[in-house]
Amino acid sequence: MAVAFVLINCELGSEKQVITDLKSICCVKKVYGVFGAYDLMTSLECERLEELRQTIISEIRRIKNVRSTITLMGIGGQC
Repeated sequence: MAVAFVLINCELGSEKQVITDLKSICCVKKVYGVFGAYDLMTSLECERLEELRQTIISEIRRIKNVRSTITLMGIGGQC
């Protein structure tokens, strides 16, 4: 299982639409609104690392009003 957390910056006022779009992506498990340098954080779980990579590049980064992303890749199991 491949796991990642993606921090997302959105255009001002577009957060609700971006959240709706994120929830329609199959690997997305949870979406959070956050305070600080980023607007949203989402957790992803995919069967394979390549599927995770493609989801981030081809789906999340192409959502309308997503300005930028930072991806944190999970390593190993739970601590």
